[in-house]
Amino acid sequence: MATLNETADNLAAIIRDYRSGEVPEPDRNHVLKWVSQFAEAAQLPILTELCHVFGQTYLSKDKAKQFLSGVFQTADLAGQDQCAFWANANIMDIQLGGNSQSEVRDLFGTVLEEKCGFGLDGTGKAGDVFIYLDDGIFTGNRVRRDLENWLASAPAKAQVHVVAFAVHRGTYFAQNELGKAIRESGKDIAVKWWHMIHLEDRKTYTDKSDVLRPVSIPADPRVQAYVASMKYAPHLRAAGQVGGLGIFSSDTGRQLLETEFLKAGAKIREDSPLLGESQRPLGHMTLDTLGFGSTIVTFRNCPNNAPLALWAGDPWYPLFPRKTNSTTSFEKSFGSWD
Repeated sequence: MATLNETADNLAAIIRDYRSGEVPEPDRNHVLKWVSQFAEAAQLPILTELCHVFGQTYLSKDKAKQFLSGVFQTADLAGQDQCAFWANANIMDIQLGGNSQSEVRDLFGTVLEEKCGFGLDGTGKAGDVFIYLDDGIFTGNRVRRDLENWLASAPAKAQVHVVAFAVHRGTYFAQNELGKAIRESGKDIAVKWWHMIHLEDRKTYTDKSDVLRPVSIPADPRVQAYVASMKYAPHLRAAGQVGGLGIFSSDTGRQLLETEFLKAGAKIREDSPLLGESQRPLGHMTLDTLGFGSTIVTFRNCPNNAPLALWAGDPWYPLFPRKTNSTTSFEKSFGSWD
């Protein structure tokens, strides 16, 4: 069995390009400092399980580019003359919060340059096909709001393709609301979704979920207090499941992360009173739950839908220091502080 140091090295290698150029490259010491915040007996098992999980759910820049290259040449999307399709397509830049769309657009622009000899400036020659790019889609509400705001300027008839590396199935509510807004606009707009990984997170399918959903509430005072403050009892999953995608190595490994991240998240909330109510122990969620529980992290950022234990800061030491949407919105308008 690998040692703690060896496993820390392995995890650091998986996430090595996280926010490259913005934060120091993750190394053994960084990983060990983060995991030292957990009970000693849990540290090696946590890192071991995360090596398995992030081996599948961490999206490096190379993996992202490979996916976008695949999207470029998908016949069901771009047909047989891909360069002609992408020259006509409108690559949308309409995201109201955050910088993920701009960064994914830029990466796709490099794919276009390599494949066709033109970049983003060479697209948008026709007016009826629109491409909405993003890295991860969780509740789907941001996509919904962006497209609803776009409807006023949209043509009378259009095809929109939403393309993301990871899409969670719980977006059905946002998709339905977007459909209503389109119908109310009186315009003929169709929306199709494309993804690399499709994760189950719907409450009805909790036992088949691909996100963190505890099987029980640990006998931890902070967790117990948090659960007592909830309006409804948390919805728990049945033990023995690793999810349809097999993101977790075993139910034992999955339960370890669920329990330890839940305990750490409750502690972080207690120690960080400025966290909003929706910043729940297992990740951002408007609904009164234990949290979203996503394990998707990309080279450019960690979503707040991931457990607090992965990204929260001061006094907690984060594995993934997170760039917030407010920071990137400022940079879009006025430039970076640097």
